[in-house]
Amino acid sequence: MQTSPDRHEYPAHWEADVVLRDGGTARVRPITVDDADRLVSFYEQVSDESKYYRFFAPYPRLSAKDVHRFTHHDFVDRVGLAATVGGEFIATVRYDRIGADGTPASAPADEAEVAFLVQDAHQGRGVASALLEHIGAVARERGIRRFAAEVLPANTKMIKVFTDAGYTQKRSFEDGVVRLEFDLEPTDRSLAVQYAREHRAEARSVQRLLAPGSVAVIGTGRTPGGVGRSVLGNIRDAGYTGRLYAVNKALPEEQKELDGVPAHRSVRDIDGPVDLAVVAVPAEHVPEVVTECGEHGVQGLVVVSAGYAESGPEGRERQRALVRHARTYGMRIIGPNAFGIINTSPRVRLNASLAPEVPRPGRIGLFAQSGAIGIALLSRLHRRGGGVTGVTGVSTFVSSGNRADVSGNDVLQYWYEDPDTDVVLMYLESIGNPRKFTRLARRTAAAKPLVVVQGARHGAAPQGHAVRATRLPHATVSALLRQAGVIRVDTITELVDAGLLLDRQPLPAGPRVAILGNSESLGLLTYDACLAEGLRPHPPQDLTTAASAADFHAALSRALADDRCDAVVVTAIPAVGEGSVGDAALAQALRSASAAAPAKPVLVVHVELGGLAEALSAAASTAPQAAADAGDVPRQAPTERRPPAPEVQVDAETPEDAQLIPAYPAAERAVRALGQAVTYAQWRRDAADPGRVPEYDDIQEKGAAALIGGLLARGQGLTLGTDETCDLLGHYGIQVHRALPAPTPDAAVEAARALGYPVALKATAPHLRHRADLGGVRLDLADEDQLRRSYAELTELFGTPEELRPVVQRMAPRGVDVVVRAVIDPAAGAVLSFGLAGAASQLLGDTAHRLIPVTDREATSLVRSIRTAPLLFGWRGSAPADTRALEELLLRVSRLVDDHPEVVAVTLEPVVVASHGLSVLGASVRLAPPPVRDDLGPRTLPAY
Repeated sequence: MQTSPDRHEYPAHWEADVVLRDGGTARVRPITVDDADRLVSFYEQVSDESKYYRFFAPYPRLSAKDVHRFTHHDFVDRVGLAATVGGEFIATVRYDRIGADGTPASAPADEAEVAFLVQDAHQGRGVASALLEHIGAVARERGIRRFAAEVLPANTKMIKVFTDAGYTQKRSFEDGVVRLEFDLEPTDRSLAVQYAREHRAEARSVQRLLAPGSVAVIGTGRTPGGVGRSVLGNIRDAGYTGRLYAVNKALPEEQKELDGVPAHRSVRDIDGPVDLAVVAVPAEHVPEVVTECGEHGVQGLVVVSAGYAESGPEGRERQRALVRHARTYGMRIIGPNAFGIINTSPRVRLNASLAPEVPRPGRIGLFAQSGAIGIALLSRLHRRGGGVTGVTGVSTFVSSGNRADVSGNDVLQYWYEDPDTDVVLMYLESIGNPRKFTRLARRTAAAKPLVVVQGARHGAAPQGHAVRATRLPHATVSALLRQAGVIRVDTITELVDAGLLLDRQPLPAGPRVAILGNSESLGLLTYDACLAEGLRPHPPQDLTTAASAADFHAALSRALADDRCDAVVVTAIPAVGEGSVGDAALAQALRSASAAAPAKPVLVVHVELGGLAEALSAAASTAPQAAADAGDVPRQAPTERRPPAPEVQVDAETPEDAQLIPAYPAAERAVRALGQAVTYAQWRRDAADPGRVPEYDDIQEKGAAALIGGLLARGQGLTLGTDETCDLLGHYGIQVHRALPAPTPDAAVEAARALGYPVALKATAPHLRHRADLGGVRLDLADEDQLRRSYAELTELFGTPEELRPVVQRMAPRGVDVVVRAVIDPAAGAVLSFGLAGAASQLLGDTAHRLIPVTDREATSLVRSIRTAPLLFGWRGSAPADTRALEELLLRVSRLVDDHPEVVAVTLEPVVVASHGLSVLGASVRLAPPPVRDDLGPRTLPAY
C-alpha cells in the first residue's frame, strides 16, 4: 500500500477481475510504489515499436525518474492502473489531470490526459478496452469529465480502442499527431459497446470450458472407483474427441497409462497444452494443483472436490482463496463441489461429470446449481417411460455447484448465440446478481425460450453461494423476471413440461385452443384447465372411443386448418376391442397431420398408453440407431440400462425432420405448459416494440441535481422534509397537495382558511398513517364547526394531538386511491411498484413491479397488471379513472429515479386518481450517496 507522499489511501475498491476477449481473465488494480520491479520487467518485454508508439521516440528503457513517476500516484490527479496475470503486468494505463493550458492541474479542472501500454504478447485480447472502462470509471469518481489522448497516426490499434468505445468524441490532427478528446459520461452507444464486449468475453470463457481441445483429470485413483477415476471413465466412454490425460502424483514413475489413457504424475509432465482440468483431489491439495495448472497454461478448471463454502466458515474462506488463486493465472472455475459439465456435440462429446451416461444429443441447454437436481433433470429428459416422455436431448449441461466463479449469467452469455441450443432450462437456488441476470435474460428470451425454476425461495441461499443482499420479496423478484421474458415455473416437473413443448413445437399465435379426443371426460377436464390458465378453449370435440387413427388424423387436420385456432390439445385414452387404434398408428396419424400445418403447436394428453409417448417422439434425427456406424464411438453401459423403445416405421408422408409431439400424463400439466408458451409468445411480440421513455419539457433535471447535491451535503443519507420533498418532486412536474400541521384546533382552523374549504383532517402518527379504515381520517369538512367537531372526535378516540400529529389538507376530487413507489434495491436495481391503496391490496400482495427506466408501454401494462385493476376502468358502473394521467405520473417517477441515483426511495401515498386528473396527497423521498460502481461502471467479475 502506498504511503506518503500520497494524498489518499489506497483505493482497494478499484481492484477488479475482468474477462478478456479470448475468455481468459486478468486482474486490474492501482499501481503503487511497490511495483517498481514489476514495471521495469514489464517494460523490458515490450517491443521497440510499442515503446515508440507510447513515447513518440525510441525509448529502450525506463530511467529511475520514469519509474518513480509511473509508480507514485496520489490517486486523484495522477492515477495508474495495471492489468496483471500471474502477478505480473501485462498492460498499464494512467491519467494525469490537466488544466485548460494542458499543464498539470488539480480539481476543479475536469480534463486528463490518458495513455496506454500493452505488452505485445497480450495485444488483441481486449486488455486496453477493459482498462479504458476502468480508468474512465476512476476518473469520473475523481471529478474528471473528459479524457484527451495523443496518438501517432500509425498506431491504428490504439486509435481503434478510443474510437470504438462509444463515447462522444472530437478528433483533430496537428504536428503529425492525432488528438482525441472524449467525454466520459456514459452514452447509449458506450453502454451497448460495453455490454457487447462483456457478452463476447464471457461467452468465450464458457466456450473454452465446454469445448476444450484437451482435458486432464487430476486425482484419478490408482484403484477403480472414486470420483476422479469415475470422471475419467465417463469422459473416455463418451468418446471425447480431444486429448485426454490422467494425473495422479501417487502413480509409480514407470506407469504411463491408466484405463487406456496416458497417465502422468503432474500436469507439468504433460507434453502439450491442457485446456481444461477436472480437479478431484481433497480440498487441502487443491491449491497445489491450481498452481501447477496455472503454470502449465491451463485455461479453466472444473472442481468437483467438496469441502468448501458448503461446509461452513472455514470452507468459505478456502473457497475465496481458490477463486483468487485461479484468477491470478487467468483461469475460470466451475464449482467447487460441482457435478460436472457435458457437451453432446459430435465435435466434442465431452462428459466431464459424474453422470455415467451421456444424455442424448438435442437442443436443450441445461443449467443446475444442484448436482442432485441436475441428475433428476437429465434422467427425466432422458427416459421414455413415466411422466413426460420421449426422446428429448441436451446440447450442453452445466452443474455449477457452489458457483464460486462461473454462474448462470456466464452460461446465458454462451447459450444466447450457441447455434446448438434452442431452449434454456435453469434450476437456480440463488441469483448472485439479479440486475445482470434480468438484463441477460431479457436479451436471451427475445431469441430463445428461457425457463427457470428457483429453489430455496422461502429461505436463505445455500451456504456455498455468495449472493447480494436484497430487500425485495421473492414474489417481486419473480415478477421482474417475468417482465424480462423469463418463463417462471414452480417445480422441476413444470420445468421439464415446458421445456419439452418449447423444444418440440412452434410458439402459439394466441390463446385459442382446440380440444379433440376419444374421451369426453378427459376433454372436459382439459377444457376446464384451459379456462383456469386464462386460455380460450373451443368446446371439446369428442371422437368417441371407437375413433380410428384416420379419425384422429382428419380431426386434427381440420382443427389445424381452422383460422380461429392457435393450438390443439389431443386427448387419448386406451381403447379395448378389435379395430381399436394402436399406439404406433395413432402417433403416426397425429405426427402426419401436424407436419402438414407446422405453424401451430400440438400437445397430447394420454392416459396409461404405454407406447404412445415413445411413438410420438420417434424421429430419425434423435432415435437411437439400431447399429453403430463405423465412425460411431460406443457409450459406457449404465448400471441398469432400460430396454430400448420399439422402433417405429415412419411413412413417406411424414418428413424425417417433422416436429416431435410432446405427450403429458395429465391435462393440467399439458395445459399449464401451453399457457406458459402462450404468455411467452405474447411477450416476444410485445418485446419487438418495447415502447420509449418519453421526454417532458417541464422536467428540470439540472435544478433537481443541484437541489439533491445541496441536501446531501448535510449528511450521508436523509429522509426529506415536506417542503424539500415537494420542491424536488416539483422539478419533475409532480405536484403534491400541501398538508399543514394542526397541533391545536385553532391551528387547524387557520390552516383550513389558508387552504380553502372543504378540507380533510388526518392523523399522521405511524400507527394511523394511511389507515382510513381505523378512523384516523375525516373527509369533506365544509366549515369551521365540522372541523372543530372532527378534531375533538379524533383526540377523544386516539389520544393527544402530540400523539396523533394531525394535519389539514384541501379536499381532492373523489377517485380511486393508489400507491406509487420506487426503490433502489442493492441487488435488483431500481424498481417501480404500483398498486391500489388500502389494507386489502396489501394483504393480497396485489402490487405490480417494473424495472426502471419504464417505457410508455410498460407503464400502460403496469397499471393493468394488478388483479384489482378493474376498479380503475369503471367496475360496476363507477366512473373510469384517468389512467392516462396515472401512467404519466409513473413515467415521471421513473425518470426522477433513473436520472438521479441518489434518490433511493420515493413513496407517493395516497394518489387519488379521479375521472380527470389526479392528486398526490402524500409523498416521501429518501436520498443517499450513489454507489461508487453500478451498472454503468466497468465490467467486473464478482469480487472474492
